Amino acid sequence: MRLTRINDIVLHHRLTGAPSDGPVVVFINSLGTDFRIWDETVARLAGECATLVYDKRGHGLSDLGDARPGIAPHAADLAALLDHLAIKRAVICGLSIGGLIALQLYAARPDLVQAMILSDTAHKIGTAQSWKERIEIAETKGIAAFADGVMEKWFTPAFHTGRADELAGYRNMLIRQPVAGYVAACNALASADLTETAQGASVPALCIVGDQDGSTPPALVRSLADLVPGARYEVIEGAGHIPCVEQPEIFTALVSAFIRSQSLGS
Repeated sequence: MRLTRINDIVLHHRLTGAPSDGPVVVFINSLGTDFRIWDETVARLAGECATLVYDKRGHGLSDLGDARPGIAPHAADLAALLDHLAIKRAVICGLSIGGLIALQLYAARPDLVQAMILSDTAHKIGTAQSWKERIEIAETKGIAAFADGVMEKWFTPAFHTGRADELAGYRNMLIRQPVAGYVAACNALASADLTETAQGASVPALCIVGDQDGSTPPALVRSLADLVPGARYEVIEGAGHIPCVEQPEIFTALVSAFIRSQSLGS
């Protein structure tokens, strides 16, 4: 476990492998999760590339700090973490809000971004009103009040019936996130619009979505792929909003093939 002070907060992170041995893939977790959602993917990429996972501010073991508004502070945290670890360029893989953080990092520090993998995300997610409603419930009733509905969007019916123990664990992960950190991320999502950044991206990009994603449906992710010049678009069957958990073998295979096809390790 690594805990490092970055900007005004302590970030929890884990670097696996040596950055000098090939490409580095950075994974950014989604709203209401911590970096354990990437465990299966990181394990499958062992020996192929170095990987960096971290808990974004207000999630997992990372501090929230002063809860500065917007996506920009999240991107600044990641940029500072990469600088601290002397990682000059990386493939940035973001899920949901993580995809917006990846795009914002590209806007602010393109020198750090070798390529982008944008999973179950979009240039803009939800509306200011929808996030306001989510925040109000979280603050007055707690995250548990809407956790079951979130699980229906995160995972397919097959996951609910066939992997009930894992479902319970991921529900626990969600409801145990700090409410203040969750609310701060919702506020960031409410104001985030990375349309222009997506349109101006000039690095290789792969957009991935689960075919049963209830949070960022395939049509929305397709619209992001259409914005990013030259982006690839892949749909994972039998997956909801978090395909790296539900279909880790397929998800990792897409990531690995993308890295090889772009010669990102050279």
